[in-house]
Amino acid sequence: MSSVIEQKLSEIKCEGFDISNHPSNQRLQVITLHKRTIDCFTDLISNWSLQSAEYKPFMRFAIAEALDKACGLQLMATLKAIMNDRETGAFLLEADDQAQQMYQDNDEQRDFFVMLSTAVSHLIGVPNFDAMYGKYYARFTVKNEDNSDSYLRKAHRRMELHNDGTYVKERTDFVLMMKMDEKNMEMGDSLLLHVDDWKDLEQFYHHPMAKQPITWGSPPSKNVGYSIKHPVFFEEDKNGKPHMLFIDQFAEPETMQQGLYLHQMSESLESDKNCFNVRVKAGSMLVVQNHCWLHGRDKFIAHNELHRELLRQRGRFTQ
Repeated sequence: MSSVIEQKLSEIKCEGFDISNHPSNQRLQVITLHKRTIDCFTDLISNWSLQSAEYKPFMRFAIAEALDKACGLQLMATLKAIMNDRETGAFLLEADDQAQQMYQDNDEQRDFFVMLSTAVSHLIGVPNFDAMYGKYYARFTVKNEDNSDSYLRKAHRRMELHNDGTYVKERTDFVLMMKMDEKNMEMGDSLLLHVDDWKDLEQFYHHPMAKQPITWGSPPSKNVGYSIKHPVFFEEDKNGKPHMLFIDQFAEPETMQQGLYLHQMSESLESDKNCFNVRVKAGSMLVVQNHCWLHGRDKFIAHNELHRELLRQRGRFTQ
């Protein structure tokens, strides 16, 4: 971890949560909420329904403030410090063991998870409207058999590394991925690769096709009725380092040069040894800076009763 982020985090008094480096990669920060924090947050939002959060956007900020209050008004500063630093730019947020043991397998518990994810997303930014689900978040399941038109729900293959938001007009600074429920699951871990750790970054960043606009579309299930054009390396950050927007499935190359550039890029990303696995427990969420991190998912072991429910929020940062 950089000395800058270490200094920022050392200045924050963690109240109601702990911070540590993920064992597989120190860039990824692990935020562990204490049970008393979960209990306090639950009490503070006890009179607010999920429906009110869906219907009234301003309620979502009140929910976020409740979680920050449960953490002594220190959580928002912590999360923003992590997300605004390119050296980190990602965190895994989970409850401690005592709180996880209290989680129940029912709809009420899963509605609470939506409220918790809403609090987290609104502490760092504002989620975009998700056309696939028709709300500011999306919930979807992965099962043993699937006939969908994208890799999102296909359990028996690896979902390749990518950035979100490649085919929409809204800016997508962050992606929040929360596990709501899972049964009969083996493997299927999240996959992460930081752009700066990609061994072939310089080769593709300085390629003649790197700044050339490419068309990006989406299948019918996404409910987005347009295509857009942008380069893979569409901008640089404040320090001149590249931001990416790439996904293999939704690119629509129009020339041999574009097609081969994208194909070779995908092959390079999938073979990169700096990609690492992250196990996300039910009730936990993985949040990444979308333009600095590529994410994907490992394949599952087949099981007739395989079931996983996921929640996604993606949006833009706010000051």
